[in-house]
Formats: sequence, C-alpha cells, structure tokens
Amino acid sequence: MNQEFPLHEHICYLNHAAVSPWPKRTQQAVAKFAEENTVYGATHYLEWLKTEESLRKRLANLIGSPCSSEIALSKSTSEALSIIAYGLEWNEGDEIVISNQEFPSNRIVWESLATQGVQLKIADISNGDPVEAITAEFTCKTKLVSISSVQYASGLKVDIDKLGKICNDRNILYCIDAIQSLGAIPFNISENHADFVVADGHKWMMGPEGLALLYVKPQVRDNLKISQYGWHMVKHRGDYTRDTWEIAPDATRFECGSPNMLGIHALNASLSLIEDVGIKQISAALSVNINYLLEGLKTIPKASILSSVEESKLAGIVTFKVDGITSEELYSKLMKAKVICACRGGGVRFSPHFYTDKGVIDKAIEKVKDITS
Repeated sequence: MNQEFPLHEHICYLNHAAVSPWPKRTQQAVAKFAEENTVYGATHYLEWLKTEESLRKRLANLIGSPCSSEIALSKSTSEALSIIAYGLEWNEGDEIVISNQEFPSNRIVWESLATQGVQLKIADISNGDPVEAITAEFTCKTKLVSISSVQYASGLKVDIDKLGKICNDRNILYCIDAIQSLGAIPFNISENHADFVVADGHKWMMGPEGLALLYVKPQVRDNLKISQYGWHMVKHRGDYTRDTWEIAPDATRFECGSPNMLGIHALNASLSLIEDVGIKQISAALSVNINYLLEGLKTIPKASILSSVEESKLAGIVTFKVDGITSEELYSKLMKAKVICACRGGGVRFSPHFYTDKGVIDKAIEKVKDITS
C-alpha cells in the first residue's frame, strides 16, 4: 500500500475521521481529468457519464444496494440530511430520536423542524447499550430515528442492524449517518433495514470533500417532497426540447443540477481501491491497527482512553486524554510535531486507516510521551 499512500515521511497521519489523504490513483484520476478538460474541453463528456455510473455502482455495492439507480449524489452529508428532513411530511407532535453524541450535521437539521411542531428527543448513549438507550425514547409518536453508525468524537460503534430491526418492526423510519463507517467497516442495507443512508466521501472512503452518498429506500422515495428543481432531476434528462417534464423515477430526482464531475472522478478512483482490497480485509486490518493503538496508549503514563474498548463498539476512532495537560494543548503540540489528529469529545482523537503502518502509530505514541513527560 505504500505506493498508494506516499505520505510525507515526517507526518504521522491519524486523522481519517476528519479528512483522509487521497490514494495515489485518485490523484492520477484527477490529473488526467484536468488534462482532458484543458486539452479537449468536454469532448469526452459521454465517457465522463460512464465514470459517474461507475461511481453509483460502487456506492451501491458499498452499502449492499442491488441497484445503482437507488443512489443519489449529494454535495454533502448535511445537504443529504436536509433533503430527507424537508422532504418528509411532518405533523405537530411527531418525534425524532437521535443520540447525545451526534455531529452537528445530524442534530441541527432535526432541531430546525421545531418550527413545524416536531419534537426532538436525545438519547444518552454514553453508558450501557446504545440501542437500549435509543429505543427507550420511543413512543407511539416516534416517526424517525437518525443515528450515526460510528460516533465522531467517542468512536462508539452502534449496532445499527439491531436498531434497524426494531425500527422496522415498529414502522419507524430509520436514517443512518454512515460517514464514519463507509469505507472502514462492512455495511449492508438488507441487514440494517435503513430507509435512508447518508455519507460524505472524504473520510474513510478516502475521496474529496463536496460529494456525498444519499440512499433512499425505493418504498419511501415517493414520500419525499422535492424542494430543489432543475434540468437534472427530470425523467427525460437531456431532452431539452420538451415543454413538459416529470420528476425522475429513480434517485436522480434528488439531484437538481449539474454533477460534480471532478469529485466524481476522484471518488470513483478511491472506491476502486476499496474494491481491490475488499471491505472485509480493510475492516480486519483497521481492527488490528486500532488494537495496536490501544496497546500503545496504555504505555503512556497518566493516559486515559475515553473511547469504549469493547470490541463490538470499536471502529476506527480512539479518543484519549492525559492528566496534567489539557487536550487542547496536547492536540496543538502534536500537530506542531506533525502528528495529524483532532481534538474531539474532551480528548485527542486518533483515527488511523487500514493502510497505516504500525511504525506511524509507534512514532505518534512516542510524541505523546515526549510532550507529556
């Protein structure tokens, strides 16, 4: 994998939960696309559309969808969530359940529905079984559950399959923010019963910012009102002579205008790497790295691991703190020492990927020791 990730030798990159480095093949795909634009303009646009369809197929495979027509390309996770939130029909008193660990994208959009009389309930998943905490908030008025498959700060992995079955049995709509799991661990909509899946491509999928997956279950698709209109979301896209139009029958109905072709070429290349390696192999390699990281953190005097260390609740994120130094100060000094990480959830967050060399983890641990000794 070294040839795919020629990261600078002085950098310890442990920040995939924020923004991932691109694989070499992604850089090459973007460079080729840029050269084509410069030399030929849009001469090869029909070929670009084939790349777009390739991306949809790869995203469909990544979530276990049988059909690429179920995949919409959105600008971001936040936009995708907004399409869902403002596409559904709400009645006063309807309830939405989220957790107390959600990234603002998966909280603010639901809070904004308060103007329509929608009640937001926040389950405390900090202790015990997250699924039990979430389902304890259910009432006869619960209309939708929106949960992150992996929590951005603590790294807590939720049993989304178990939660999905309960939602399905109770006829509650189920939305999964999968941005911290897609590309890192296996995901399958037939097993988690998701009605909606959203995820931007710039974290574990190792793609660019500005392009996100939006999946809407076909049985739910017609229940979402369309709020963005344009030439791209119609049934007969490309027939510019028509005086009448219909909404597209597939997921492209949620794409109102021109596609992000640059991002499409980049993310398609990144996902080709995931396919070549295999998501099960990626997940296994990531698990080895996370356990190696945990063992390393245990050797740091006065360090406390804030993330759950239960195997079933671990994905690709570990957050820790060290007594005697604030997490903000530790983060700042680590960044100056070229240990690329984040300050989240009251601690410092490390998030390696499957390809991360153990030597990188060792070096980061030694930097923490140097700073805190």
